[in-house]
Amino acid sequence: MMRIKLFITCFMLASIAFSLLFIPTKLSIPITRFKPAIAFNLRKTNSSYPVTFAYLISASQGDVPKLKRLLKALYHPGNYYLVHMESGAPASERQEVAKFVSRDPVFGVVGNVWVVGKPNLVTYRGPTMLGTTLHAMAMLLRTCRWDWFINLSASDYPLVTQDDLMQAFSEVPKDVNFIQHASRLGWKFNKRAKPIIIDPGLYSSNKSELWWVIKQRTLPTAFKLYTGSAWMVLSRSFSEYSIAGWENLPRTLLLYYANFVSSPEGYFQTLVCNSEDYKNTTANNDLHYITWDTPPKQHPRSLGLRDYRKMVLSNRPFARKFKQDDPVLSKIDRELLKKRRGEFAYGGWCSGTTNGGKPRRTCSNLQSMDYGLRPGLGARRLKTLLSRVLSVRNFNKRQCK
Repeated sequence: MMRIKLFITCFMLASIAFSLLFIPTKLSIPITRFKPAIAFNLRKTNSSYPVTFAYLISASQGDVPKLKRLLKALYHPGNYYLVHMESGAPASERQEVAKFVSRDPVFGVVGNVWVVGKPNLVTYRGPTMLGTTLHAMAMLLRTCRWDWFINLSASDYPLVTQDDLMQAFSEVPKDVNFIQHASRLGWKFNKRAKPIIIDPGLYSSNKSELWWVIKQRTLPTAFKLYTGSAWMVLSRSFSEYSIAGWENLPRTLLLYYANFVSSPEGYFQTLVCNSEDYKNTTANNDLHYITWDTPPKQHPRSLGLRDYRKMVLSNRPFARKFKQDDPVLSKIDRELLKKRRGEFAYGGWCSGTTNGGKPRRTCSNLQSMDYGLRPGLGARRLKTLLSRVLSVRNFNKRQCK
């Protein structure tokens, strides 16, 4: 029996090492120079929250201001945040992000915000974005305990506070994956599935365009292709399967999608829907409010004030994409996140009371007394959406087919 356990353990470790061989695993540790201003125990605090989230926030050249604003809007001491500033961005911008994280006193006290120390080169239509997502997922699985993995870009923004998100997800089964998927490829059959590409970002340190192979391929017969949104909320269990799957499907599909156009829009969908263990765990919703351009609807339209009401009525917790400092972001801060400029979104971890005993309406630093959740109307809106999406009638009907 001991030999069998030893063999299984060694096999799993070898599988992880093999599947992640091309992915660098170095994390910078930017939180080193601050001494805790209060007696803060991250492990104890996390255990007091019903659920926790691990975020990957991806950014590229010119995204630093948006990234800073997004981190403040998303931050909560019970969650984890991994920032990937792709290697194609200027070194000065990557250093600015690292300084922003290391010098923030709240991030320093809690120590739950990291910056990837050896970032990947990303070509967004190639598989390097998928590699970056798996890279982040692997590091977060190794580093901390969490319930769901969420990938966002610097152009995204939350429509609810993290207290709202935690409260709403406290009633959701932890094996559910919020991943949009469809088996009918439509226009993507000729534009995505049949072409064969080579992404120089897999082997070159210099960014360049994808190479297109003249010969095209037919649809696979060993598995069925699915497509959907590149943005998702994945359970820890499925994340572990994606990195260290006990069968070869995750690695087979990773090899297949290495020369697939826009692989982040198909890899996880195809993986979850072809897995016997996970195909019935999908809520066919990416929890993002997105409006698209005119057909073929390949690019999201930038959101503005005219979209505000529809964003709120959608009950979704995230939206994309936004231009830097668009006026609608200030409206979201003020009305949905209860956030002042340069401060954090409202939450129980930073509210407390003033010296006069009145409830604190701003959220600028940690409070030493109350770390309980203080959800608002955003939690109600999100619960309404989750109840509809996860109802027996809708959930079963919208599984992988």
